[in-house]
Amino acid sequence: MPYDHILTDDEKRELLRIARATLREYTRTGFVPPGRPHRQSLLDPAGAFVTLHRDGQLRGCIGTLQETQPLYKVVQEMTVAAASRDGRFEPVRAEEVDDIDIEISVLGGRRRVRGPDEIEVGRHGLCLTKAFHRGLLLPQVAVEHGWDAQTFLDHVCLKAGLPPGSWRAPDAVVEVFTAQVFGERDLPARG
Repeated sequence: MPYDHILTDDEKRELLRIARATLREYTRTGFVPPGRPHRQSLLDPAGAFVTLHRDGQLRGCIGTLQETQPLYKVVQEMTVAAASRDGRFEPVRAEEVDDIDIEISVLGGRRRVRGPDEIEVGRHGLCLTKAFHRGLLLPQVAVEHGWDAQTFLDHVCLKAGLPPGSWRAPDAVVEVFTAQVFGERDLPARG
């Protein structure tokens, strides 16, 4: 069942605090801090991505569509994965943590679409599956790059390791999803 709870600012702050504590502890000790969140809604299963930036540049991003674990646990696991297992980057070092900005994308439900006219740039993320290939792009990616829906589709094909236009193939499955996207820059901790 998709995560359909609209997070409050306090819930978002708690998830960011959990991600920050996890990043700090993991880079120093290799362990994830124990504990449960204060808010019941963060115990509901959800898919999520954690994106790390340093000096405005991507430093790591990993997530899951799976909705089998509590949201706070997914945020912890994806924070560790983004910091240590994104193959595009060296693992984050403890001395970098204070320079890292954290962004979380909590995923909503997915639905299948047939083409660009069903995609709302800035609102929808894309997931493409074709045979053993899979690519996913979060909603903010199209906005950051100034892509229209057609270009967005072509780039999710590239992300899946397929040529642009592969989304048109009869065996390609294209799904859109929404995400609640928030980060430390736009939602600072309360003083």
